[in-house]
Amino acid sequence: MSELDNLQDADGTKETIENAQPETPQEATSTTEENDDVINEIEDSNAEDAEDEGNVDRHNIEDKDYESLNLEQLVIEIDRLLKNEKVQAIKKHVDAIKTEFDKQFHDLLEEKKEEFLSNGGNIIDFRYQSPLQQSFKDSYKDYRQRLNAHYKNIEQNHKQNLTNRLEIIEQIKALTEDAEDSMNTKYKKFKELQDQWKVAGPIPRDKYNNAWNSYHFNVERFYDLLHLDRDLRDKDFEHNLELKTKVIEQAEALANDENTNRAFRELQNLHKIWKEELGPVAREHREPIWERFKEATRKINAKRQDYYKNLDTVYEQNLINKQAIITLIKEKTSEKITTHSGWQNKIKEIEALREEFFKAGKVPVKVNEATWAQFKEAVRAFNRNKNDFYKNLKKDQYENLEKKQELVKIAEANKDSDDFQATTQLMKKIQGDWKKIGHVPRKDSDKIWKQFKSACNHYFDRIKEQRNAASAEEEEALTKKEALLTEVKNIKLSGDQKVDLETIKTQINSWKTIGRVPRNKRQIESDFNEVLNDLFNALDLNKTETELIKFDNKLDQLASGDDSRAIDNERVYIQKKVDGIKGEIIQLENNLQFFSNVKSDNPLVKEVHKNIKKHKEDLELWTIKLKKIKGLYSN
Repeated sequence: MSELDNLQDADGTKETIENAQPETPQEATSTTEENDDVINEIEDSNAEDAEDEGNVDRHNIEDKDYESLNLEQLVIEIDRLLKNEKVQAIKKHVDAIKTEFDKQFHDLLEEKKEEFLSNGGNIIDFRYQSPLQQSFKDSYKDYRQRLNAHYKNIEQNHKQNLTNRLEIIEQIKALTEDAEDSMNTKYKKFKELQDQWKVAGPIPRDKYNNAWNSYHFNVERFYDLLHLDRDLRDKDFEHNLELKTKVIEQAEALANDENTNRAFRELQNLHKIWKEELGPVAREHREPIWERFKEATRKINAKRQDYYKNLDTVYEQNLINKQAIITLIKEKTSEKITTHSGWQNKIKEIEALREEFFKAGKVPVKVNEATWAQFKEAVRAFNRNKNDFYKNLKKDQYENLEKKQELVKIAEANKDSDDFQATTQLMKKIQGDWKKIGHVPRKDSDKIWKQFKSACNHYFDRIKEQRNAASAEEEEALTKKEALLTEVKNIKLSGDQKVDLETIKTQINSWKTIGRVPRNKRQIESDFNEVLNDLFNALDLNKTETELIKFDNKLDQLASGDDSRAIDNERVYIQKKVDGIKGEIIQLENNLQFFSNVKSDNPLVKEVHKNIKKHKEDLELWTIKLKKIKGLYSN
């Protein structure tokens, strides 16, 4: 037995290496700890974090429900992670984002393919490019390149760091076995080696636990087997006990945190501190404080497990919500929609339901694929109906295009017509017809509308120009007629009926040659007729002759106007007058039959004959007027 094997503590108690106890029971009760899943989970996770430069903590990155995000949001999320997080810490998140993006994009691709085929496309010609897909590919490629570069850069460092750490362990072991140096010298070297260990850098994950366990074992062995100054050792032990007690108290406090995921992440960090930063305690405290720490760990984990059990209830409710959304999509798919606007509204409703489905949260794993398949089929059924509608709509649109092309031909054929009265009515009619025709293909819509609008505008601009020119002429005509009206008012009749009649007719002819006046000044025509009435009355002319002269003047005014309805109204009025007089004559002649036995010189009989004569004279006048106005239609 070596001198090292016979070293004694200050109190004379003999100890050997075989009696050395590790501070953590992993060494002494490895079989028990192998079954402690939660401890293993924490150590594996901490080993993964410790592998990365800067001791990256993946658990500080928020876990999101990526199934609730749409394609655009998934692209934004991967870009956010690449910008704000270390590339070695986001693998789990990027993998989940990629899985969800691939799934959603595959379904979008299938929808576009169905739409392409339903429109008569050949599958060989199908191509679909999406800026979102390209953006995601670029981001994911950037992630892979950066991750590969990271691991390539640190691989060699990890190996060297492991070599350095193993060398530190060997030096600590050598200190324990060295019998030449004094205790104080050994302790000083030991502390230097501990400081070197703390800054030695990350090592490969699969070497993490073995390296740390070996380190702790040899540190505790150094304390246990070397005859250190008891005060110095006890002071070190007490300090470490104080620190580990604070870690335990923090762990026990975490059991009250309502956020179980956050509590478990903090617990992992406490285990990391316990293992990587804190030294040993006196042997009598090692087992109790470790058990206390384990108990706090078990409580937090139990609460975490309860959370996941409750999460199953949440997932079941999410499943109910998603199934309700699927049912609603099916109901909307079965609705009969016959208009473009109706389909556009329905598309917005379905898109809103899609977003609602994504936001509804996770469902139980066992029904996740089936639920997703039901959702895809419901959306596809809607899209098939939509595609069928627009396929038929395109057929209707091409028919509408042909109808509108015919109207364009009519508009262009008549845009230079000088028959404004007839053409204006035609142009207004085809404009009304255009509004009644439905949509045409989008690619032709603007072009054909511009053709039609251009032809119509050309015609109506010509009317406007004509009216502007006519307006100036009418103002000039008004000035002339006002002067002529004044002149006619001042005529002094000679007393010679024939001469005076020629004078009046000359003034009437002069009036006719002047032309139209503005619409709002046409009162001057009535004023002129009143002056003529006074002159004709002064001549004591035959009534029929006078009336016909005035009627000829009136017809000239109607014929020179732009209101065809005025001529129609006058013709209807005269026709009613003729019919009414004829009816009066028939009635009077019937009345004579009641006087068959009465002498012809009877006053009543004479009055009836007188009325019949008067009506016949009037009938002759109105019949002439009717022939004259009908003559306007044949000219």
